[in-house]
Amino acid sequence: GRLAPLIALGAGFNPILTGRENIYANMSILGLSKTEIDQRFDQVLEFAQIGDAIDSPVQTYSSGMAARLGFASAIHTEPDILLIDEVLAVGDLLFRMKCYRKLSELRDKGTTFVLVAHNPNSILSICDSAIYLQRGKLLAVGKASVVMQKYDEDLFLDNKQESQGAVFFQEKPPEESTGLDILGVYFRDGQGNRIEYPLSGQPLYLCVKCKAHTEISHGILCFQIREIAGEGEPLLNLDSHLDNTILKISNGLVELQLEMPYLGLRPGSYSSRVWVKKPPKYIYDLVPLTFKVKSNSLMTQCQFYQPRKWKVVPQ
Repeated sequence: GRLAPLIALGAGFNPILTGRENIYANMSILGLSKTEIDQRFDQVLEFAQIGDAIDSPVQTYSSGMAARLGFASAIHTEPDILLIDEVLAVGDLLFRMKCYRKLSELRDKGTTFVLVAHNPNSILSICDSAIYLQRGKLLAVGKASVVMQKYDEDLFLDNKQESQGAVFFQEKPPEESTGLDILGVYFRDGQGNRIEYPLSGQPLYLCVKCKAHTEISHGILCFQIREIAGEGEPLLNLDSHLDNTILKISNGLVELQLEMPYLGLRPGSYSSRVWVKKPPKYIYDLVPLTFKVKSNSLMTQCQFYQPRKWKVVPQ
């Protein structure tokens, strides 16, 4: 069958020739006769949206104009196999939408696509199956959504960082205590079960096991999170005092809980600090915690999880 590449669009054009001349040369190379090109020329010109510039030398075109003309020439050969290499970000948003519609038409007609891309949305929009390669090594193959979830996990999770997911400490002697000691920090799911790592979009409890050596009438629990692969800025600063919640901590062992109906963090590795204090700035104890967040669903290009429902309302 006929094969057409969408690779380095416009790179094969002769800069001295006009756009019109390059269409004939390019589509001839892709296997079309002059008669076939004559029949499709107006469609190519209309799709490329370069107007009167069609009779100007390609060297006077912007890179976007050349890419649009290259895309239009390739897809109007109506190939049996289309090779696509990272070239779907052509032109403005409206033109990209037109490209996707045209690719959808070709796919409906039976054209086979071989797409190489780092953009998960492109792969999920176009492909049924996917292959995940890293440095020439095959890491995953199968349904596109499943492979992209694996890619997401590797992209967002920093595998070089050991993630504890929980941390525990020995109880301090009373003479070394400041009044309250943190003995452990860990997570529970919505049913109250201890879990190794939280899941994006799922109910979560941050649990802080403490031993108070005295009754605390106005305790404050604080939780600060940073993304390990990020730029160091805090993603979340949670403070029970700022939420107008007073924690009355009784003498002895207690578990302080921060309930999150939905965890908004995307899959990734995080570092955090947990501390308990009282007004104005007296800190009883502060401990670090590193943890990973995973997901049961695809979160490609999402910066956080947004709870949502979809519906149609008759008017």
